[in-house]
Amino acid sequence: MKHPANIPLVTTIREKCRVCYTCVRECPAKAIRIAEGQAEVIPERCIGCGNCVRVCSQRAKQVLSSAELVRELLDGPSPVAAVLAPSFPAEFEDVDYPRLVGMLRAMGFSHVYEVGFGADLVADRYRKLLNSAPADRRYVATTCPAIVAYIERYHPDLIDSLVPVVSPMVAVARAIHKLAGPDVKVVFLGPCIAKKGEAATELIVDEVDAVLTFVELREMFAARGIRAQDVADSEFDPPHAHYGALFSISRGLLQAADIREDLVTSNVVAAEGRTSFVEAIREFEQGTLEARLLEVLCCQGCIMGAGTTCDRPLFNRRSRVSQYVRRRQQAFDHDAWKRAMSEMEDLDLSRRFEGNDQRIPVPFEEEIRHIMAGMGKHTPDDELNCGACGYDSCREHAVAIFKGLAETEMCLPYTIDQLRLTIRQLAESHEKLADTQEALLQSEKLASMGQLAAGIAHEVNNPLGVVLMYAHLLRDECGDGSMKGDLDMIATQADRCKKIVSGLLHFARQNKVSLQPTDVRELVDGTLRVLQKPAAITVRTEHHGDDPVAELDRDQIVQVLTNLVSNAFAAMPSGGTLTVRTDGDEDRVRIAVRDTGTGIRPEHLNKIFEPFFTTKQIGKGTGLGLAVTYGIVKMHSGDIRVETNADPAAGATGTTFTVSLPRQAVRG
Repeated sequence: MKHPANIPLVTTIREKCRVCYTCVRECPAKAIRIAEGQAEVIPERCIGCGNCVRVCSQRAKQVLSSAELVRELLDGPSPVAAVLAPSFPAEFEDVDYPRLVGMLRAMGFSHVYEVGFGADLVADRYRKLLNSAPADRRYVATTCPAIVAYIERYHPDLIDSLVPVVSPMVAVARAIHKLAGPDVKVVFLGPCIAKKGEAATELIVDEVDAVLTFVELREMFAARGIRAQDVADSEFDPPHAHYGALFSISRGLLQAADIREDLVTSNVVAAEGRTSFVEAIREFEQGTLEARLLEVLCCQGCIMGAGTTCDRPLFNRRSRVSQYVRRRQQAFDHDAWKRAMSEMEDLDLSRRFEGNDQRIPVPFEEEIRHIMAGMGKHTPDDELNCGACGYDSCREHAVAIFKGLAETEMCLPYTIDQLRLTIRQLAESHEKLADTQEALLQSEKLASMGQLAAGIAHEVNNPLGVVLMYAHLLRDECGDGSMKGDLDMIATQADRCKKIVSGLLHFARQNKVSLQPTDVRELVDGTLRVLQKPAAITVRTEHHGDDPVAELDRDQIVQVLTNLVSNAFAAMPSGGTLTVRTDGDEDRVRIAVRDTGTGIRPEHLNKIFEPFFTTKQIGKGTGLGLAVTYGIVKMHSGDIRVETNADPAAGATGTTFTVSLPRQAVRG
């Protein structure tokens, strides 16, 4: 009916786990593996200390429940004895001990004993062992089951140093079986999760049938409707505890056994708490700790066990236990206690231990360096040892990764760096996507306008040619008559329409590029030479960079320059300076056309590349120049930017168009 020996004592509720790594940091056995972003308790490595349960703010750790097992025992045919751990005064501060005993009897327990008497028996055995053992014989106390489990798993070479005496829980169980018979079922009630594992071990057979934590006991009281005000007081069954009632307090064993912790001789050393006990055991194994007896507790005394509901601070709990012991000592029957101890003189309290080596070989230095490099830690300066991952140092984290207990993503600085990199990449990707969307929209506009332009040009070009021809014929026949001026006007406007139609056809044909290696400097200089410059405008060229060659469609880039320069000339009706600058880097070449003209007004900036948009006077422009320019640049997989100022109060006015083109053709 007992729990199987290999059943997990603590499991994780995945839905509640927030992966804060607190449980990893607080686990002295490093029995928690982070896998796929979830904290998983490894049963074979777990020592049942309950630190992970105590520190989990999300209540994601679930302790093995024994409530159903105890209900079956209470409903069964055999008598059931409750053995109450010495820490109960710290837990049930709202209930006086006689009333608590009464509540246990009301629940169905036929006997209620103090584990403190078992602690008295154990203390007596410890005292006799140390008095009879050779002076150089060294021991580790075995009253704490989590410590025993830790040594069996992680320091198996110390098994021979474990005191071969059972814990107070098992000692009182054996005493009960001697007094009341072997058929009595024993249920331990206390603050310790590791007791569940101790009771289930195959090395302790038919001693303790079930273990309830104080949390479970309170839940069973509530489920059965047992309230303190509804029951009568009762007394513990004898034999009663003496100073064994202090066992739940740090160094309580030493006082009960009348063993002195002498700071001068260092014959006895006591340590408690997650970090202290680990260090003490390590030093004991290395031989640097001069102690005949090492008394270590996984918690800061059993009163701080993970199976309690008490939220009082440590010293308040200690005080509650001390008050209880003082109260009991006032009416303590010392003679009866001596008789009980004498009756148990021949009680077998020995036990043996068995190694369960869970040590994992430490990786080679090269493997550690490789793992740390994967977390961006290439030099000692990169090792922050911040502890956010749950491990004390970056090297310990790397070793845990090697052992399969941890993941790279647990490193907070590394994760932050990766997040920053991802954000930067997303920003770049977003920018490229925005540019692509903009280019796509513009391309769609250009394609639509190209189809429209081709249709218009085809339908208008022939009748326009007829109008132009007959206008010239009539003007020639008219001579210098009065209609000559009107016919000249018709011919002039018809010529203008023909140019517009020609521009539409040219716009419609801009659908592919023919790339050839081109000297950008020579192209700029050649284009500027053939353009007619207004007299009041000064033209300058600035060439920078070592390599002027790029793969371009020469004719189309000439058209781009022509459009930009022509617009710059038009923006400086009163004269000014035009500067054309070329430069580049390993990947791209740039051509910047800067004027000192009137600038572009802010409300026009988002429209300047749209077909047929123009700020020029009627008859001065078609609004196709910049649209064609934009299309050519995008077909080269390039980019065009504009900087402008039209407000004299904000500084010098003018506009700069910068065309950036790939040095080599973008293929595929």
